[in-house]
Amino acid sequence: MHHRVFVYGTLLRGEVNHHLLAGAVLLGPHRTPAAFTLYDLGTYPGLVRGGVTAVLGEVYRIDGTAMIRLDALEEYPRLYGRFLMPTPYGSSWIYHYRGDVRGRPAIRSGNWRDLTRDRDSVRAGAIRNRRNAKTQTRRQALRSAPA
Repeated sequence: MHHRVFVYGTLLRGEVNHHLLAGAVLLGPHRTPAAFTLYDLGTYPGLVRGGVTAVLGEVYRIDGTAMIRLDALEEYPRLYGRFLMPTPYGSSWIYHYRGDVRGRPAIRSGNWRDLTRDRDSVRAGAIRNRRNAKTQTRRQALRSAPA
C-alpha cells in the first residue's frame, strides 16, 4: 500500500533525516494553506494547527514500510499526530506537533530551510550534521525497522 506524505523539516531533500525516505518518489513541492504555525524546536521544527502561516515542504509517495519509519521518527502518536491534507498530488499525511510550544520561536516564513540555508552558520551546520533529539533515542528502532 502506498501513502503520500508532506514533509517540512528534517525529512526534506538535503536535510539530516531525508535518508528515511529512501525509495520514496518525490511528487513535488507544496505550500499549505495559511492555517498553521511552524515552531523552531531546536534541531527540528514542529507544525501546529491554527495560525496564519503557510508552510513550505515536499510531497512524497511512500510505501507502508517507510510510513512505519516515519511514525517511529515522529514518535507517532505521542509526540506528533498526523492528519490527511489535500495537496495537488492527492490527500497527503502531515505530521503535527503535540508537545509544548511555550517559549519556542515561530518560523514566520513557514520555511524550515530559512534556518538551515546559510551553510556557513554554526546553527545550520549543527542542524544539518546532527541527528535531532527525536532520532537519538530512536536510532536503533529505525535501523531495525524493515527496509
